[in-house]
Amino acid sequence: MDRPAKPKVLAATGELLASAAVKLQDLKGEKLGVCVSGGLDSKTVALRLREADLDILGFTADLAQPDESDINDVARRMATTGTETVIVDLKAEMAEACFMMIKAQAMYDGGYWNTTGIARAVTVQGLLGPMKERGCTVLVHGATGRGNDQIRFERYTNTLAPDMKVYAPWRDDTLLQQFPGRLQMAAYLQTKGLEAKVEKKRYSTDANLAGLSHEAEDLEDLTTGELIVDPEMGVWPHQAPDTMEEFSARFSRGRCVEINGTPVTALEAMLTANEIGGRNGIGMRNALENRVIGTKSRGVYEAPGLELLGYCLRAVYQTTMDRRSTGLFHAMSRLIAEQVYDARLFDPGARAALAGIDVLAGYASATVNVKLYRGNIYFVSLTDCDATLYNPADASMEASDGLDPRSAQGFVEVQACEALNLARAGQIANPFWGAGNTSDDD
Repeated sequence: MDRPAKPKVLAATGELLASAAVKLQDLKGEKLGVCVSGGLDSKTVALRLREADLDILGFTADLAQPDESDINDVARRMATTGTETVIVDLKAEMAEACFMMIKAQAMYDGGYWNTTGIARAVTVQGLLGPMKERGCTVLVHGATGRGNDQIRFERYTNTLAPDMKVYAPWRDDTLLQQFPGRLQMAAYLQTKGLEAKVEKKRYSTDANLAGLSHEAEDLEDLTTGELIVDPEMGVWPHQAPDTMEEFSARFSRGRCVEINGTPVTALEAMLTANEIGGRNGIGMRNALENRVIGTKSRGVYEAPGLELLGYCLRAVYQTTMDRRSTGLFHAMSRLIAEQVYDARLFDPGARAALAGIDVLAGYASATVNVKLYRGNIYFVSLTDCDATLYNPADASMEASDGLDPRSAQGFVEVQACEALNLARAGQIANPFWGAGNTSDDD
């Protein structure tokens, strides 16, 4: 993995930290790389920066967004503001990031796949190079000052390109006062001759190959049910077909290499699993998560491909990992999920955990067959697993050539030694129900 160049002198640290407080008036003489989506916010920021006579260039990451039928539409929408936009194809990188999430089983708070968090890692790393190639000295992002994405854009920029400054328009008093809401943004664009209107939406959506996250607006109210969300990658379970669909995935060292018998690349695997899982209502989650900045956020998430392939790989892990390896894996999995969420994916701790996961995933080669039905995944079979630790004869309730049940006597006696000593020492109690202390003296 390429590492960013170190700052030339230690004293530069203060200068780098100061970049977090960059204001509009500080941008003269800089070239700005603006992360854009072509929406109301992006147009407003781009036009306002151009109005301030600043040198800007738009950048968009192609992450196979399900809500963009043609990614070039982003450039066309931004062109109405006079802004040129560079589209960077990161679909393959996004697919590899999805595979990393699946291999690590990296599900965050509430057990959902953090599709936005991983997308920010891919986006920032993928855009910094093209920005620098075109002479950009400042990365501009449109994340709100109340959410996680501001941390992700800025921390990844700080770690991957320490010399790059960061400008956050929605933490700048100048723009906050001029545009306190979307109505003011639309009015501003209209005064510049651009068509703009504010459509009342019940929630906002962020999309990429990994999935969709829906939040804000009506979803901020916990009396609003998750079913107000209209899935874009598939359907709700109750809307799925009333028939079971068979699905098979072949894994090699923790990577999906075949789906339904057809060899696939990472990108092909994600696109196929998204389509199949989506139409069967797989991977819909409601979560009230803990944000990086200490607040809570409610969201509804779609991740059909991650959920489907993740389930299948989990079945392989259960076959190939011993109990202690499984415990270690769960600890590393949780760490990776938190590192993705907190914008620390490229930090040493995350890299070390991923290296450990690679060791355990090295044995995860098998074919898994499942059936899908209205949001449910049913296990059918697991075959072709050379590294399996499962021997049915050892666990059978019937007579077999496996483990001799009489050989367990010694193990039971060893366990009894400690158990009896704990009881005699009065250290055994039931804190969960009843009187608690089991001593005969009470």
